[in-house]
Amino acid sequence: MKRINEYKKLFNVEQDTDLKKLKTTYRNLVKEWHPDKFQAGDERAQEAEIKSRQIIDAYHFLVSIAQETKEANLGDYEITTSESGIADFQHKGLLLEISFLDGTTYEYFGVSRNVFTKFVNSDKQFRFAKRNIFNSFLYRKSKKTLEVA
Repeated sequence: MKRINEYKKLFNVEQDTDLKKLKTTYRNLVKEWHPDKFQAGDERAQEAEIKSRQIIDAYHFLVSIAQETKEANLGDYEITTSESGIADFQHKGLLLEISFLDGTTYEYFGVSRNVFTKFVNSDKQFRFAKRNIFNSFLYRKSKKTLEVA
């Protein structure tokens, strides 16, 4: 959640913002902080390099959690969370990362230690996740489906 708040603060956006506004803000920030804008010896050149990477990361992250992105990928998400089993999971802080048997991985934000403990101790983890995690927490697809050669 801290990461989300930092990125929203950087882009100066509200809870739900549309992709068009996000893209416009991204372009303006990149123009302002592009490393080529500064001379090689300038002390702000190094700062611009770091800031531009942060802007790019923030943009991709905010696009991945935007409502329009979620709506576009809702069909695939529903299939994954209803038909594919859980292959692996990790919990760190308030972030729960679940890898599914179909090769996709989703990150769920704001999952407390208490909810995670109940998930781990559940007899049927997939059923618990369907009822208490999949549609209850902010999520994003973090890794693409692995393609089998």
